Amino acid sequence: MKTLNHHETISLILSLGILLIVARLVGEFFRKFKMPLVVGELVAGICLGPSLLGQYFPQVSNLVLNKESNSAIAFNGITSISVIMLLFVAGMEVDLSIIRQQGKTALKTSFLGLVIPLGLGFLVAYYQFPLFGENYNSHTQLILFSLFFGTAMAVSALPIIARTLMDLGLFRTKVGMIIIAAAMFDDIIGWLLFSVILGMMKPDTGAHGFIYTLGLTILYSVAMLTVGRIIINKSLPWAQKNFSWPGGFLSISLGLAFLGAAFTEFIGIHAIFGAFIVGIAFGDSVHLTEKTREIVNQFVTNIFAPLFFVSIGFKVNFFANFDFQVTALVLIIAVICKLLGAGLGALWGGLTKKESLAVGFGMNARGAMEIILALLALQAGLINQKLFVAIVIMAVVTSVMAGPALQLLVKRQLDQDKEDLDKEQEEMFV
Repeated sequence: MKTLNHHETISLILSLGILLIVARLVGEFFRKFKMPLVVGELVAGICLGPSLLGQYFPQVSNLVLNKESNSAIAFNGITSISVIMLLFVAGMEVDLSIIRQQGKTALKTSFLGLVIPLGLGFLVAYYQFPLFGENYNSHTQLILFSLFFGTAMAVSALPIIARTLMDLGLFRTKVGMIIIAAAMFDDIIGWLLFSVILGMMKPDTGAHGFIYTLGLTILYSVAMLTVGRIIINKSLPWAQKNFSWPGGFLSISLGLAFLGAAFTEFIGIHAIFGAFIVGIAFGDSVHLTEKTREIVNQFVTNIFAPLFFVSIGFKVNFFANFDFQVTALVLIIAVICKLLGAGLGALWGGLTKKESLAVGFGMNARGAMEIILALLALQAGLINQKLFVAIVIMAVVTSVMAGPALQLLVKRQLDQDKEDLDKEQEEMFV
């Protein structure tokens, strides 16, 4: 059995220590400017990777993460596990009861918020693919690329959206609940579609193989969200009574997430989808306390997630592969598609124009989910490095835009309504 030698072990441990500390320091710096931690973690990776440190001080960058040694392979394994755990936590954020409670408005918002970006993104990518720096000789590859781009325009970042709404005090409002419910539904469909696209890219997947894989994927999803969800919900009280808690939950939940990930990877769908569905099944349990959920979330998002996002900065040279035309095109299409789709859906559902626009901006936040999606597409050879950089920048910009836009469109009105109500109550007691 191969093992890391003395120097490779030191290199791996050194990389983990440096990346975690730098990611936290830069992340906290950006958080002071009301930006998500993930923005700082990405910037930390860009600074330490080939874009900056590797360009001017390659030996120092190589010391941080030596790509030529076996320690880099071990580090890639850690980041792969990190993505699976991150999608599990994202799945736990999905509350199926919220989707049911919001009824027709959320359904209409999610429907148009998914279909319009998916359709427009597909058409633009299919007919204008040279503008993205892509060159496809195969019609099948072009179809796959167009499907990916449409999916990228449709998927939102549920963790970023939820955190933004909580920070603004909008999470429990009508607009906040509609944004969350619609984003949940869109993410489930979007990740299913993207996993199918990755499955279609495998050379040994013919027409019959694809139908077989898709059938197993749907069967797995339905089984986990019905029978699996019921079993998990019934088992949690027993586990809480007989196991150390929340340590027992951490072991069991992540263990099942890895099993689900292994199953979907085995049938030809990416491992992240299996973990995402297991996360939904666990997150929907009435026996899962907020404290336990927060412990799992803190464990993953503060240790494993930073390693993954910092590692993205080592994948490509962001400065050398930055193309203003491609980046501007991706950003404009992404914003227009989501504002148009989600906004029209909310308007159709009965919200006012201002509320509908707020829903559009809320669902426009792409954050971590978009970055994961782009990285998987890059690794699969579906997109080039210039488009990868453009999508990462788009994910960051749209996430940063969401907070101020919601503040302007909804928060001020709510604060004004609250002030008016307080004044009325004061006058009643005078």
